[in-house]
Amino acid sequence: MELIIYGAQGIALGAYEAIHNLCPARKIRCFLVTERGINAEYLAGLPVVELDTLAHDLSEEEKVNLEILIATPENVMEEIEKTLDSHGFYCHVRLTSRRWAELAGYNYAENKKFMPLSALPVGCHKADVHVFMAKFYKDKPLAGTYHIPEWVEPIQVGAELCEERVASILDCEGENISRKNGNYSELTALYWIWKNCLIQKSVKDNHEYYGLVHYRRVLELSEDDVLRLVNNDVDVVLPYPMPYEPDIEAHHRRYLKKTDWDAVVTAVAKLHPEYVNVFASVLQQKYLYNYNILLAQKKALENYCQWLFPVLELVEELSVPRGKDRSDRYIGYIGETLATLYFMANRDRLNITHIGCRFLM
Repeated sequence: MELIIYGAQGIALGAYEAIHNLCPARKIRCFLVTERGINAEYLAGLPVVELDTLAHDLSEEEKVNLEILIATPENVMEEIEKTLDSHGFYCHVRLTSRRWAELAGYNYAENKKFMPLSALPVGCHKADVHVFMAKFYKDKPLAGTYHIPEWVEPIQVGAELCEERVASILDCEGENISRKNGNYSELTALYWIWKNCLIQKSVKDNHEYYGLVHYRRVLELSEDDVLRLVNNDVDVVLPYPMPYEPDIEAHHRRYLKKTDWDAVVTAVAKLHPEYVNVFASVLQQKYLYNYNILLAQKKALENYCQWLFPVLELVEELSVPRGKDRSDRYIGYIGETLATLYFMANRDRLNITHIGCRFLM
């Protein structure tokens, strides 16, 4: 039975890479989308086909002999299933974020490109972990019930911009940039962690590892994973990266204005000239760390924040219009690129491992 991958972005391309590498005998016919939109005509050398076109070109018998893997964000999968059924495609399955991470983990373990945390031996020291979950007052309630580990604590982002409260910890307390949440998104929480937990250390909040996740996107950190951190000298845990074609520079140019992109390149060159050459090579490869989600040893996270936020502040000044005159989440997107630059440039110095990032419905 031929396989078709529904989707044409990072999730879909990551699924293709894993299946192609792990099961080379499995024939993948094409990528499928509802509408072409901004999607490329080809991905990984395969055509990206619109659903109406495929449905028109195939007989009912041919449709029965196709299997469709839905590799998209989970919040649109139900609607995609209905659309596929209406076009006569009934053999389809969801590649959930949990399944995607499992598939990516097998693939990366096989090619040794991005080390899974689960590949390390379980130790005897349970790491002292404190992960903050960024919540926004407009977040819709989760449809399902999920177990939230004891080491995860909600923090309200953009708290200075509204009176409603959805968490006991607010990113507007202490030293903060809460007012910039419209541009920085979840990074206002990371800034708060940096200034109020890592720099201003206290006995009350003095942990070995700190992290940041989202209300709907969480790191799949198991009890065994917590036992792997200290004994294996893990510095950083990141979500498995997603691939984009032809490279991540082209990917971000689809979402950021040229003036903003130029501001990023200029800011890095001015503040960290030693990163200029490696930045060019990182931009020309295809793997991106999405979402500004991570878990890191305390000093490693402090060093990253100390590197990151001055760059973002300079980007705000160099942008046209400047950051103070807009609110379009662009700094959050730039943060993903800078995270990719920093951790890929320092992969030989830091012990970086990876786990799945689960989407909560």
